[in-house]
Amino acid sequence: MVASMEAVRRLMDLRHRGRAEDLPAVLAGAAPLLGAEAATVLLVDYAQEALHPLRGTTPERGDGSAVDGTPAGLAFTTARQQWDDGFLWLPLLHGAERLGVLEFQVKEYPSESARHDLEVIAALVAELIASRRFYGDAVEHTRRRLPMQLAAEIIWNQLPPLTFAVDGTMVTAVLEPCYDVGGDAFDYAANGDVLHVALFDTVGHGISASALTTLTLNTYRNARRSGLSLTDTYRSIDKWIRAQYPNAFVTALLAELDIPTGAYRRISAGHPAELLLRDGRSLPPFPTPNALPLGLGAMLGRPPTVIEHQLEAGDALVFYTDGITEARDAYGNLFGVEKLSEFLVGALREGAPAPETMRRLIRTIISYEEGELRDDATAAMLQWRRHP
Repeated sequence: MVASMEAVRRLMDLRHRGRAEDLPAVLAGAAPLLGAEAATVLLVDYAQEALHPLRGTTPERGDGSAVDGTPAGLAFTTARQQWDDGFLWLPLLHGAERLGVLEFQVKEYPSESARHDLEVIAALVAELIASRRFYGDAVEHTRRRLPMQLAAEIIWNQLPPLTFAVDGTMVTAVLEPCYDVGGDAFDYAANGDVLHVALFDTVGHGISASALTTLTLNTYRNARRSGLSLTDTYRSIDKWIRAQYPNAFVTALLAELDIPTGAYRRISAGHPAELLLRDGRSLPPFPTPNALPLGLGAMLGRPPTVIEHQLEAGDALVFYTDGITEARDAYGNLFGVEKLSEFLVGALREGAPAPETMRRLIRTIISYEEGELRDDATAAMLQWRRHP
């Protein structure tokens, strides 16, 4: 216990000094105090295909571990510890956000009390990564396996963490192509009993699309933080897009979920309807669209209609942009809503966690288009669980 507390103290010192890239050296020094020969931080890359040693790790470990088909990857995808031949992998979770895994090299499988200490260390390491990542570029250097285009840089810097959970309710999202996305974005916020969720698909691509997306995201946040209703939020974003980009538009889903009761409200602004999954099946879609795209709202001459629906415990809503359903295989066949529904139902029946379901979905879409997406593809899942 005394040795473990000394390891905690050394790591805690990084809260007030040091960078993310200093973490590997501190961990290496603390590993013997934890009964380990080595301790290594492995972070997931942007494409969520592999886990790579945090920059600053010595000696260099090569290309890391694949997410699919490795014990380290299984610890990441299931968020559960894995053991294999002298190595123990613990998930690095910042809240519900999956950062990667913490790898310990040990002589024997640790006792229950020792594993508990290691879990505390993993939680502390995740917090340190999340808090220190903005004071340098070590985390970004580790996660990027290709050059990131400027439009994508702008979008990623606007987004919240990919996964968030509160009182049993979870929202999780994916974006591709992760190094070149420009027109898609999502946002969420939990305020009191209300979870706000939005998905945006901007016309165009590149810098011009990312600039419009930036305006849209921040106008949405301004309206939300000003306490505006869904209808007035729509009006505010629509007004600003018309004023700043008179020849452009953005399709969107603007939604609110009352977390205690499951009451769901939404506006579809020219956007595909979200899928509602319940008890292993896909239910009929919501009416869509029920408003014109943002930037074109003045053409209708009346306020948008807010659609209301009562969710049941365990329901999942899946938002997506048309880059998902309009993906084409080598023969020109669309992926389509039916394949999307089948995939999601199958993944949930297998018991895949929501973040892992989204990861598998985007890998499936990329494979369907033979490795090269024709359009931005973004999806988000909202799972509601009634909190006792």
